[in-house]
Amino acid sequence: MQNQDLSEWIHDHVFHVSSDAAERSTRMVMWVTAITMVIEVLAGWWFNSMALLADGWHMSSHAVAIGLTALAYGTARLYSKDPRFAFGTWKIEVLAGYSSALMLVGVAVLMLTGSIERIITPQPIRYQEAIVVTILGLVVNIICALILGKAHHHHHHDQDHLHKSEHQHNHDHDHHHDLNLKSAYVHVIADAATSVLAIVALMGGWISGWSWLDPLMGIVGAALVLVWAKGLMTDTSKVLLDREMDHPVVEEIRSAVESSEASDRLRITDLHVWRVGKKVYSCAMTIVTTDPHLTPDVVRRKLAEHKEVVHSTIEIHLHP
Repeated sequence: MQNQDLSEWIHDHVFHVSSDAAERSTRMVMWVTAITMVIEVLAGWWFNSMALLADGWHMSSHAVAIGLTALAYGTARLYSKDPRFAFGTWKIEVLAGYSSALMLVGVAVLMLTGSIERIITPQPIRYQEAIVVTILGLVVNIICALILGKAHHHHHHDQDHLHKSEHQHNHDHDHHHDLNLKSAYVHVIADAATSVLAIVALMGGWISGWSWLDPLMGIVGAALVLVWAKGLMTDTSKVLLDREMDHPVVEEIRSAVESSEASDRLRITDLHVWRVGKKVYSCAMTIVTTDPHLTPDVVRRKLAEHKEVVHSTIEIHLHP
């Protein structure tokens, strides 16, 4: 395929399958999150609850991050047929996911410093009012998680249907997430977790007088967010840096080319495989052979069973 043809193929077969539904879901969640964030921040300031303030500011970063998710979908769609993007615009979405992970780290740091400050200089808290607002935030987070979870399920159903209809060879070992949608989902789940921790802290302080529990839960929440941020950063950076050579498809490509009746007459001396879409790959290889009739087209026919390989660059060296 030429670069423009490949870009259009990825757009037509991968992007439109489910990104529209994911974009609509993330935009809806963004507005719901932003409204709830304003309520929680104002209530946390008014009721003097660090747990509630942490939850509110945490939610503010999620509103921005989820907005970034929706923006990434729109930008990827806008430039999806731009020939300057050699392999399409999917990595715009992955870059947004990575940026969201960085935001999660920033939120965790703010939660941690704010909680430590409250341990050093404790202040009175209006527990009952703060608990009501925090429960409201938790309900909103659950609703948002259900919205994004539905989009996530729709995405995978469509992707699986697409690839199973194209070929019977199915990688059961390979779970391709929409990392952009996953980043939004992680933000919402992280926010729900901090809401639960805030409720526990406020209930403990209200019933037992354990005022120290409020900032302590802030620290626990920060640690939890850091763990999730690390996982999301690992997943997205792996794609952005093309760290795919440990993927099973690499050995499958090598096996498809070398395991044939003429396998003793050829060998792959150099092989590079990288992801150019949620379920599609490109490869470049150098083959040394003693077969004068071996051509790139012959090799591509060997790769034909692997429909996920949408572009290949093949260099052949004839060894006398």
